[in-house]
Amino acid sequence: MANEQVGLLAIAAHRDDAELTCGGTLAKAARAGHRVGILDLTQGEAGTRGDAATRAAEAERAAAALGVHLRLNAGLPDAHLANDEASRATLVGLVRATRPRVVILPFPMGRHPDHRVAAELGRDACYLAGLAKYGPPGEPHRPFKILHALAYREDPVKPSFVVDISETFEAKMRAIRCYASQFDGSKAAGEIHPTGQDLYELIRVQSAHYGSLIRKPYGEPYFCYETLEVQDVLQLGVQSL
Repeated sequence: MANEQVGLLAIAAHRDDAELTCGGTLAKAARAGHRVGILDLTQGEAGTRGDAATRAAEAERAAAALGVHLRLNAGLPDAHLANDEASRATLVGLVRATRPRVVILPFPMGRHPDHRVAAELGRDACYLAGLAKYGPPGEPHRPFKILHALAYREDPVKPSFVVDISETFEAKMRAIRCYASQFDGSKAAGEIHPTGQDLYELIRVQSAHYGSLIRKPYGEPYFCYETLEVQDVLQLGVQSL
């Protein structure tokens, strides 16, 4: 449907994953006038804290804080994600409905099995969605670019690039704070082990680190498998010496 179409779509295993890993980028794209969406694969029903209904309400508040236009849920089983035919068919239908040009996926490694599977499942579904004879309904569509979010990890590879989120960092933090059931009083989440610091301070420190790599206050890192093109080397950013 036309009202579901977006230019940028973040596909995440759980409600709150997109906010942690690419929330600043989503908010920045929305402020730039692009249609932005989040597709959560599960409802978070297996999470230690909170429940699916609570996290659904938190997710809607977080989406509003980021300014995204669309938030969908695939209804796949939390803690039991699988890259199987049924899951691929579900995701293909949603990719065809939203027709994104760019998709942000988790990094293909991680402690939580759902994060690893979401990366593989998302990438496969984005490819299959472009096959005219592949079963689910909808006009074929294959996203142009697949990005993997590297933020908030202990095992990062060197980023392909970092997005300056200095102007949207506070929006990212407001969105993350919407998940009080998950994060208030927490010392860690996702792929980062506890350090004793408050979770929100950990996020700030990590965002500041990646920002420093591009000489900015805050940044979010990304990896892509293909080599990125540069048209004019005189316009390259980030001072070398």
